Amino acid sequence: MNKEIEKIIVKSFFAKRIQDRVLFELSSAKKRKDALSRLCHTYRTTLKEDYMITIEKPNSDPAEIVSLLKKNGAGDTCYVISWDEEMDGKELPLLTALENAVGMGMPSIVSCIPNKLAYFQAEQEVLPSPRFMLQRKF
Repeated sequence: MNKEIEKIIVKSFFAKRIQDRVLFELSSAKKRKDALSRLCHTYRTTLKEDYMITIEKPNSDPAEIVSLLKKNGAGDTCYVISWDEEMDGKELPLLTALENAVGMGMPSIVSCIPNKLAYFQAEQEVLPSPRFMLQRKF
């Protein structure tokens, strides 16, 4: 886990009122899933909606999502905060991370530029999972 990158992601994209709590939860092995649970059904109040851009359907092709993110400045690698313990807290190739996250049905944030650009997928309630690009413009 890279606590510094996670702090930047939380401060950039999470609602101010819960940032400290989410950072505490992410830093605790016992509480980490609590932070990720906030990205399930209540993601619209957990994340800053001003930065959420819906990825329109069809939106289940990881390669197309990579293309969209690269058009907005993403590089070839990313940092992942995810329900999937195999990739949570790791730096991965962007395409690999999205191939694992897209369609998983549980929340993931794939951070391309920690304070500026990420992919977010919420928990699947109906097909497909809600998918967004998180983007802050400077």
